[in-house]
Amino acid sequence: MADTVTTGTAVSGEGESTSSPSATLRTGRDRRGRGRRIAERSRFGLRDLGAEALAGILQRPGRSVLTMLGTVLGIGAFVTILGLTATAAGQIDKRFTVLSATEVGVDDTGTAHGQGQQPDPAISFTPDAGARVEALHGVVHAGVYWPVPLRSPRLGAAPDLQSGAAGDGSGLAVYAADPGALAAMHPTLTAGTLYNAFHEGRQERVAVLGAAAASRLGITRLDAEPAVFVDGTAYTVVGIIGDVQRHQEMLLSVMIPTSTALAGYGPPGEPSRAKMLIETKLGAAQLIAHQAPIVLRPDDPTLLTAIAPPDPKSLRNDVTGDFNTLFLLLAALSLVIGAVGIANTTLVAVLERTGEIGLRRSLGARPRHIAGQFLAESTVLGTLGGLLGTSVGVGLVVGVALTRDWTAVLQPWAVLPAPLIGSVVGLLAGLYPALRAAWIEPVEALRR
Repeated sequence: MADTVTTGTAVSGEGESTSSPSATLRTGRDRRGRGRRIAERSRFGLRDLGAEALAGILQRPGRSVLTMLGTVLGIGAFVTILGLTATAAGQIDKRFTVLSATEVGVDDTGTAHGQGQQPDPAISFTPDAGARVEALHGVVHAGVYWPVPLRSPRLGAAPDLQSGAAGDGSGLAVYAADPGALAAMHPTLTAGTLYNAFHEGRQERVAVLGAAAASRLGITRLDAEPAVFVDGTAYTVVGIIGDVQRHQEMLLSVMIPTSTALAGYGPPGEPSRAKMLIETKLGAAQLIAHQAPIVLRPDDPTLLTAIAPPDPKSLRNDVTGDFNTLFLLLAALSLVIGAVGIANTTLVAVLERTGEIGLRRSLGARPRHIAGQFLAESTVLGTLGGLLGTSVGVGLVVGVALTRDWTAVLQPWAVLPAPLIGSVVGLLAGLYPALRAAWIEPVEALRR
């Protein structure tokens, strides 16, 4: 601030000035020093700037905390959103399970595309369809299955059971499935075994029951070679499936070999046509979906339609992209609200401290010193809000990850710049109030 100026001139009792050589020399030196001191401009160092900004913030701590709240919410939302989207992206691949990512379905459309024909009643899959597809590199299991075309079939543990009696299988479905399809479903046996290529080749009347179907029929043990009767035709039960990883509806059905179903009930009809279930190695599903129709029906691949799982990378990008866009807009809105709060509070502080500003100006403070002081206060508020918001955001991401048993993913580029963003928000928010404070006239300020 401005320095106090003193002179070395002596004054006599009559009011006249007296001087001596030494006094004259001293007076000359004092005048030169006074000239230097008058010419010297006031200085406002960074240390002083920081101290004044901190004093201004601590003078009204409640207001300062409320002012920072908008920035805390904005920065916290920013860090939380980027952290949760990165964490969620890492979980999409897990949620998009290996089973789903390695499953390809092939539907029998029964007619060539674009020819306007009615579906052919004959099955479009050849008898060796499973073997053909399993010969492709990347295929683990493949097989054909379909609902047996029976209208209101009578199922039971005995040939003639009345509806509602013990062992009555009313409401159960009958499926034809070859051994490859059963293997692709990843069944868990609770009793017996699955039928195999021997049963398939000889059109054996054997059946595998789902756990719910076996319970409905009252069949729990296979040592007595029980049979299930479908419209009076007996099928020896060779196995009971307790669970399947694909196609849970099979647990409430009776499964028989496809060759047996074709011989006894004919090909599948509309609208439930035959389908193929293919299990692939991880990463091969898209390629197998392209190759399977050609391998199965090289004469007319359009008779079959392959359905591959969606690309997990595309799915992840779509989900995280939408998630980022929506919530980053909310984070930006929070930051704008925070900036408005800081600007409003800083402007109110300028109006409240007009007398103080006038006093500082009269003591030698320059306009840039006043502007720097209020800019420093708003920037400190923004920085503190950014630091608190970053801490809150990181804590939320880690907390959600621990709650959901996820692996928290926090990118450095999303966390480290967050406090700086808060500082920039505070700096921009304080520009107008600081400029207004800088150009307050000292005389007018002291009159208020």
